[in-house]
Amino acid sequence: MSKVKCVLFDCDGTLVDSERLCCEAIVATFEHVGVSLSLEAVSDNFAGGKIADVLSSAQSLTQSHVSLDLLEPIYRNETQRLFDQKLRPMEGALELLSHLDQQNIEYCVVTNSPISKAQKMLSIVGLSEKFQGKVISAFDANSWKPEPDLLQYAVTMMGFLPNECLYIDDTSKGVKMGIAAGIRTIHFATCCDYEQNSATCLTSMKQVVEHISEQNSSK
Repeated sequence: MSKVKCVLFDCDGTLVDSERLCCEAIVATFEHVGVSLSLEAVSDNFAGGKIADVLSSAQSLTQSHVSLDLLEPIYRNETQRLFDQKLRPMEGALELLSHLDQQNIEYCVVTNSPISKAQKMLSIVGLSEKFQGKVISAFDANSWKPEPDLLQYAVTMMGFLPNECLYIDDTSKGVKMGIAAGIRTIHFATCCDYEQNSATCLTSMKQVVEHISEQNSSK
């Protein structure tokens, strides 16, 4: 493998601490329609992805039949309210980006979300300037995680070869995409319980810095 010359980040749950807030928004959304759902149950089953998939999963947990057309605008409003109030960068994210800047390593965001949503979240947590013109959306690639085309598209847009890149994602879908795309992949998790030998599981941004340094010092 070549030195790491470009790091590709997932956004939700990797750069910004949004997934906990999304779970809170799901609970609040179902409360609006009179359905009780515990935060623990949502957190244990939250897999991210498209809004329709997230809400469908929550519907299965509650065994409710409330229309997604009713739930979706409520969920959007709840997530925006919580993001505006509570959204923060992941611990160590700023330090990692500073390290990449110092080492002249390029980076970008690769997301299933529309660019506007990712940019909004990055702006709230003070990271938007770091990613000016460097947010790559599945809507542009017309390919969504876990399909590898999205990541291959991002690598091409950044102007690197796959073996020069490193991809970081907190979800199993993202990890599968990275592996399928043939790119070095880090599963960024609070605990390493995702069994995928082809990915490196790390639990902190400090470990990511150390991993990149080891990768590049050995070349």
